Amino acid sequence: MAMKVLADCINCAACEPECPNQAISAADGVYAINGDRCTECAGAYESPRCVLVCPVDCIVRDPERVESPEVLQARYASLHV
Repeated sequence: MAMKVLADCINCAACEPECPNQAISAADGVYAINGDRCTECAGAYESPRCVLVCPVDCIVRDPERVESPEVLQARYASLHV
């Protein structure tokens, strides 16, 4: 499952440098997460770093992108060849 940024985003940019997959970028006044690059930090950290650093708690799991830990780990490996 990929993460997603809710409309509550205050555009603080705290999350962007934390992403090991460069999945987070600025878009339309808030930050957005590219679900094709997001691994919920599998392969790099124990939990999603973006969630830990977000000061307004506006990053959640995207229910539209349910993926197994194995899929997330494989995506991480393919992004870091």
